[in-house]
Amino acid sequence: MYRGLTVAAVVPAFKEQEHIADVIRSMPELVDHIVVTDDASPDETAERARAAADGRTVVITLPQNQGVGGAVLTGHRAALDRGADVCVVMAGDGQMDPDFLPALLEPIADGRAQFTKANRFYGRGSFKGMPRSRIVGNIALSFLTKAASGYWNLFDPQNGYTAIHRDALDRIPWDQIARRYDFENDLLINLNILRVPAVDVPVPARYGRETSGMNLASVGPRIALRLFRGFWTRIWWKYVLQSFSAVALLLFSGLALVLVGSLVGLWIIFQTLGPPVASAGTVLLCVGPLLSGIHMLLFAMLLDIQESAPTPRVPRPDA
Repeated sequence: MYRGLTVAAVVPAFKEQEHIADVIRSMPELVDHIVVTDDASPDETAERARAAADGRTVVITLPQNQGVGGAVLTGHRAALDRGADVCVVMAGDGQMDPDFLPALLEPIADGRAQFTKANRFYGRGSFKGMPRSRIVGNIALSFLTKAASGYWNLFDPQNGYTAIHRDALDRIPWDQIARRYDFENDLLINLNILRVPAVDVPVPARYGRETSGMNLASVGPRIALRLFRGFWTRIWWKYVLQSFSAVALLLFSGLALVLVGSLVGLWIIFQTLGPPVASAGTVLLCVGPLLSGIHMLLFAMLLDIQESAPTPRVPRPDA
């Protein structure tokens, strides 16, 4: 246990026969349950996990490959059934250092958050060992995920080293969460709709002989589509149905004014090709709505950023 919280480590694994035993053996004593979810691996991942298992460990083998999200959610369900208060995701490839587990649990134990996530981009040396293309891809995805999820205070969204309180897990729509490599992004969007307090924790990455199965070039478009849909889903649920806040009013008004200004601007360009010259009043018909719309969009973004600002200590649900 950690400060009165029952801790479960959820270990999604796919073709990790070389690393899974070391991951299980490296679990610190504060972990009460270890749930290994073998995502229908064609190798000996499940067998080696069972051979390395101790009394805390249960190994679940999925009949069909569901992706990292499906494996993680299956592990969360099993951990909750075993009475876990906090579930920590530790991948089966050994890249997540168990020494930083208390750092992830501390904000939850203090009541400052119900979801914590490791952030590899915390200092100048944190990029060491990561390919340049992956650095650029992660930075781009981080910004897009900030806008889509509303967690402007979080970075490095593809980092799956996370901890989540059972109260947040009980509230998320399990069947609506993405199952593949867009799982982390979609989870953040759904957590923000529920207004789950979340914080980043600086944790360095460990790179060894393991290789990542994620190719940003191939999964990038899928994640981008998920983020686009997730953004509008979040706006609709959080700022329209739940409250119809100023964010929705500014966003929709700003988009309408930008559209009007852009259409008028195109019409003016078309009408003034050649000798004709647009009058000052005609130009204002374009510039006025366009500038007003841009200002409204910026204010909507600022209000959205304020929503994710750190909040004072919140009481633990089980307190």
